[in-house]
Amino acid sequence: MAKKTGMKLIANNKKAYHDYFILETYEAGIALHGTEVKSLRMGKCSIKEAFIRVENEEVFIYGMHISPYEKGNIFNKDPLRVRKLLLHKYEIRKLLGKTKEKGMTLVPLKVYLKDSLVKVEIGLARGKKLYDKRQDIAKKDQQREAQRDFKVRNFG
Repeated sequence: MAKKTGMKLIANNKKAYHDYFILETYEAGIALHGTEVKSLRMGKCSIKEAFIRVENEEVFIYGMHISPYEKGNIFNKDPLRVRKLLLHKYEIRKLLGKTKEKGMTLVPLKVYLKDSLVKVEIGLARGKKLYDKRQDIAKKDQQREAQRDFKVRNFG
């Protein structure tokens, strides 16, 4: 049978890029139950408050909200339950070593469907200071103004 190819974005954590410097990214599978997959296919997921921990050489995501499937009845699971992420052992060991460094953490960046499988993009991140956030906001404002000026000159 032919598989669908491509990627469909389900959830994006824009706040993570504002609050953290993303140093490395990893793609992980996620252990789900049937009704959770159906909810994700409908786009009912939030990772705004989610975080990731490495425990006993396994990786877990906490605070990921997957809305209950409407037709799931008794098969629905708790929307905020802890879910296991699927990574290779060498990746887990590398992440464990990196997160033990001061100021390093793991954050979920995206949830998406890739070739009909649910994947989570996780980022190894270091927190930004307040002045770093202010610099990013100022840079974005300058880019927006430059784009506005460009549109006015070309279309005005």
